[in-house]
Amino acid sequence: MSASLVQATLWATVLAVSKRKLQPTQGALTLTPSAVNKIKQLLKDKPEHVGLKVGVRTRGCNGLSYTLEYTKTKGDSDEEVVKDRVRVFIEKKA
Repeated sequence: MSASLVQATLWATVLAVSKRKLQPTQGALTLTPSAVNKIKQLLKDKPEHVGLKVGVRTRGCNGLSYTLEYTKTKGDSDEEVVKDRVRVFIEKKA
């Protein structure tokens, strides 16, 4: 493959990538105002925790069940949903 063909292909790829528009995606979880207030109430007594974490455990009839627990840190692969200074982390499996 000639150098000019490689350079032309690279230039076309750069142009294609640079002209893409990022599309906003919808969050994995929607928090209602009443849910935000309830989470604020729950976290008020636990100042060392930064939010709630939604996860999945293996159990139950279908093999999976959701968990909800307090968390002090965000996991490496957790998705974060923030609304009115309330933070909810969602494990990748969930």
